[in-house]
Amino acid sequence: MSEEITILVVDDEERIRRLLKMYLEREGYMVEEAENGVEALEKAMETDYHCILLDLMMPEKDGIEVATELRETKMTPIIMLTAKGEEANRVEGFESGADDYIVKPFSPREVVLRVKAILRRSSAYSPSTSSTVSKDLVVFPHLTIDHDAHRVTADGVEVNLTPKEYELLYFLAKSPDKVFDREHLLKEVWHYDFFGDLRTVDTHVKRLREKLNRVSESAAKMIVTVWGVGYKFEVGNE
Repeated sequence: MSEEITILVVDDEERIRRLLKMYLEREGYMVEEAENGVEALEKAMETDYHCILLDLMMPEKDGIEVATELRETKMTPIIMLTAKGEEANRVEGFESGADDYIVKPFSPREVVLRVKAILRRSSAYSPSTSSTVSKDLVVFPHLTIDHDAHRVTADGVEVNLTPKEYELLYFLAKSPDKVFDREHLLKEVWHYDFFGDLRTVDTHVKRLREKLNRVSESAAKMIVTVWGVGYKFEVGNE
């Protein structure tokens, strides 16, 4: 299966592209490269990559611009690579649609592990699941989550979510009416701590509500803010 997975590595430094390419190809992945934002966006729009490793600081178009434009039409998982590790930069990356964030200098092995993790959680990793009989369904009035196919429908209309938006929704929906604080959501949904980056959760919740609301106001209202605490998935709130 791994030889069918294609990853786009985007960085204006050839040394970094070659290093990541070498480590990823050792895992059996197919790797393509782009050296600037314009080239990256053109390739990403033409090809359905399974994952994109995207540098933040690049000529012509930076990583934020690329991710923002790509998210208008595609849900490809994005891991942002950057030398900027400040909280504001990480939040900006997540707000643009990134699913993960790695600060330079990084270990190539860590990048490979992050890629593997995001592929496991992404529907793009197992496209054949859509043709199988789903056994893992989470069903509520106005909202259905088919976890085997990583598909969400609201009032019968499919909702296109990024991998991280999907994970957040699925995590909340698995425990209806239970309140989770932002720190817990960061740990469980992002799988490691981003100290102080609580706005990351707020940004994803906002985008998730907006996408659900486009097809079902009732489904969007199921994600409830508990002021001063966090969020919960509320059933029967109508």
